[in-house]
Amino acid sequence: MRIRPRTTVPLLAALLTTTLAAPAAAGTDYPFRDPDLPLERRIDDLLGRLTLDEKISLLHQYQPPIPRLGIGRFKTGTEALHGLAWSTDIHSTPDPGAVRTATATVFPQAVGLGSTWDRDLIERVGTVVGNETRGYNSADPDVWGLNTWAPVVNLLRDPRWGRNEEGYSEDPHLTGVISTAYAGGMRGDDPHHLRTAPTLKHYLANNNEVRRDRTSSNLRPRVKHEYDEQAFRPAIANNAATGVMSAYNLVNGRPMTAHADHDDVVRSWTDQTLMNVTDAGGPNNLVGSQAYYPTLAEADAATLKAGVDSFTVDNTNATPTVEAIRTALSRGLLTEADVDTAVRHILSIRFRLGEFDPDGGPYAGITMDVVNSPEHQRLAREAAAEAMVLLKNEGTLPLAAGDRTVAVVGPLADTLYTDWYSGRMPYQVTPRAGITERLGESGTVTGGEAVDRIALRSVDTGRYVTAGSAPEGAALTAAGTSAGNNEQFDVFDWGQGVLTLRSVANGMYVERADFGPTSTFVNRAPQPRDWFVHQQFSLEDAGDGTVVIKYVGYETVNDWEGPNNYLTVAADGTLVLGSPDAAGAARFTKETLVSGVDSAVVAATGADAAVVVVGSMPFINGREDHDRTTMALAESQAELVRAVRAANPNTVVVVENSYPTTLTWEQDNVPAILWTTHAGQETGRALADVLFGDVNPAGRLTQTWYRSDADLPSILEYDIIKARRTYQYFDGDPLYAFGHGLSYTTFRYDRLRVENSVRPNGTVRVSVDVTNTGRVAGDEVVQLYTHQRASRDPQPNLELRAFERVGLEPGQRRTVRLTVPARELGHWDVTRNRWVVERATHDVLVGGSSADIRQRGSVQVRGEAIPPRELDRTTRGVDFDDYAGVDLVDTSKERGDAVGASGGDWVSFADADLDRPRALTARVSREQAGAAGVEVRLDSPTGPLLGTATVRSTGDRYAYTTVTAPLRRVDGRRTVYLVFTGDLRLDHFSLR
Repeated sequence: MRIRPRTTVPLLAALLTTTLAAPAAAGTDYPFRDPDLPLERRIDDLLGRLTLDEKISLLHQYQPPIPRLGIGRFKTGTEALHGLAWSTDIHSTPDPGAVRTATATVFPQAVGLGSTWDRDLIERVGTVVGNETRGYNSADPDVWGLNTWAPVVNLLRDPRWGRNEEGYSEDPHLTGVISTAYAGGMRGDDPHHLRTAPTLKHYLANNNEVRRDRTSSNLRPRVKHEYDEQAFRPAIANNAATGVMSAYNLVNGRPMTAHADHDDVVRSWTDQTLMNVTDAGGPNNLVGSQAYYPTLAEADAATLKAGVDSFTVDNTNATPTVEAIRTALSRGLLTEADVDTAVRHILSIRFRLGEFDPDGGPYAGITMDVVNSPEHQRLAREAAAEAMVLLKNEGTLPLAAGDRTVAVVGPLADTLYTDWYSGRMPYQVTPRAGITERLGESGTVTGGEAVDRIALRSVDTGRYVTAGSAPEGAALTAAGTSAGNNEQFDVFDWGQGVLTLRSVANGMYVERADFGPTSTFVNRAPQPRDWFVHQQFSLEDAGDGTVVIKYVGYETVNDWEGPNNYLTVAADGTLVLGSPDAAGAARFTKETLVSGVDSAVVAATGADAAVVVVGSMPFINGREDHDRTTMALAESQAELVRAVRAANPNTVVVVENSYPTTLTWEQDNVPAILWTTHAGQETGRALADVLFGDVNPAGRLTQTWYRSDADLPSILEYDIIKARRTYQYFDGDPLYAFGHGLSYTTFRYDRLRVENSVRPNGTVRVSVDVTNTGRVAGDEVVQLYTHQRASRDPQPNLELRAFERVGLEPGQRRTVRLTVPARELGHWDVTRNRWVVERATHDVLVGGSSADIRQRGSVQVRGEAIPPRELDRTTRGVDFDDYAGVDLVDTSKERGDAVGASGGDWVSFADADLDRPRALTARVSREQAGAAGVEVRLDSPTGPLLGTATVRSTGDRYAYTTVTAPLRRVDGRRTVYLVFTGDLRLDHFSLR
């Protein structure tokens, strides 16, 4: 949404002052408190009244109060990804900055919100999240700040990314539309005030968790401009978001925490004032894991000068940041004007939030009364239903009116899980509960979680592992003489040998209790949880019919972890972490008291329908700091699906997770498959709505679902063009295509109309008639793709340009009109470092998914021809057309990208117009001792050699020198290869 001026403000304008209003005791008559003055004048007035020390204090996440001016505390960073989630508390003791989780309306995870393809719905969701944030802020503004850290707009180019649940799509256009709607709802539609201040995460190219603070995302110019930047631009350009958060990773060798793109690029997208923030701990990484700057003063100075305004670091302790900024000022690394610039950005947001208005602004009257209101509950149910995607249906769905006995089985049938960026659900409607409610008294729901119930008996003592029955549990001991309730555990398998143990005694999960050298274990966790998930175990076959218990909560190596990861039994019978290997572990006999698969088969046999609910646990199957290594279902879950399908031909598989899954067997053998993300408090009712046809599913996939893990390259491969990644470039046969999703009705597309030609500054106008040819009402997501037939550069197979979700009654026909600005058909021209709209024919493809094209047309774009390269001009090394082996690196710590090469690597420059050049001139550096070389070849990396430049050590990667070499003279339009014979960096070159 773009914020438009308006003359009136709704009901909120009349509401009374709340805690946002400044204290009346100090400075109430200062000009900065006069809402009738222009915003810039008010900022100038306040900025001029602040001392340098006060201004520096505002640069940390926890901005202290300034009592002499009547200014209260301000905190950046309230998490609100799919509902108000959590914040941190500066006043908490004994742990300042402890997490405080909100009990608020929980909507589907972000990838589920994206799957609705419904901008209006998403804006309504964002509005609810913004209002509930305001409600909590009214109760405690020190904890619940109004600078919200959402949405996440990083593109989902790799479904193994642990944070896949946080993003919307692998496509930048769809991501831009959904993020603009969500952020716009949180921001509000008042032209002068903000409901909240949404901050986009995580700029830029942050799509792996493995070594996330040390890995560098290689972004060639086309990928950076055409793909990654395009996800962030819309919400900023449409004034929906108020800033970005810098990512942990490096891009082309430069840490994003101190990357000048925050000023040079992000702020070029809008005339509004932005406030950019670091991710938590990012500034310290610059001197720590990244070792990019030798001192914090240099790091913080670079961060501030790069356009990042607020430092999220050292938890509640602002002292290191304040001291570093003071040192930077004293050393001349910063000026007071640099500090003023950042503070001006911060104050702009605070003013627009209404903080310095006498009445607190138009949103100040929102209170806790709005949180989890009936209206918000209804929207949560609507969103959860709209997000569901029907992957396959052979007529099994919707369940018939006569299906009165339904077996609901599976490890997620009776549980709703939250994730790291979720609030606490006010209530939970599980899949079984929702289906039971829908059937009412005339129906019967059978089944269970279909997990094994086991007892573990010590081989040495013959005693059973026993847990406590109190809510807080007790230390596990090998003490039981029989397998009673206290000795029984339900085993939840999350794949690749990782499982959780839920105690039957109190319904709590077993977790590591402490972190001494011989840690104990207790049954007290309501679900797997926390930053380190200490509820993970593996039962390993000891080879003699017994098992050993391995604790697999070691997700990362930490100096506080001991050497042991296998359980032993202490002398008093307590289970402890006592052995570094299986040989020294205690052995147990595993007694299966109830077979999960067998119980599911019994429930499914003879039922009118069987619903199998499988999927992921968000804290285990990938999350922040953890990527997945497979997209497969957990092994026991796959076994469960097969067994139930064999027992009941009317089987529906519900997959509840946050990422594409390799459901190849299920697609071939199960009659109906429905996907949902973890969808919040109303999951069960929404699921029942869809299963029984009260809601016709219309969710669509926002990612390519692959058939195999082997379809994907390394998760660290960011070049979607060369690696042929995402639906835009993937040449294989996906399991489910981008945009896929079925309906209980059918749609016909007719009469595609496309203008014959358009200028680069014009608009492609497309219309198509869509008719509901079925017997029930339904929504169709009409998707418009284009493909450029011919180009100087490799073009996507397809690219989403526009879409519309339309609702149609049976037999109803609607003309759907879609528009595409012709400039959006352009791409980044590496020969001239600018956008170009080429003279070309573009296929116009309209249908129900990227693989379901119903109507085809074309449009002639009267653009320009990209001229031949003129390599006699200075040419950046990174502006290549193709490459092998090279990395992209930082030219200097401040700005610029260069080619980092090793022996045998090469870059090529196509269609170069050679006019008998005499010499190669190149700006290069070589950190290592000795010499390397740059060969100039034609047509291939082993083609005719024109000349070689020798590059000797410059002693430092940033110490560049100019080298030359004579060339054998040639002419004509050829592809030039620069082949490297050793380690060096190439900034730019020319052939003259």
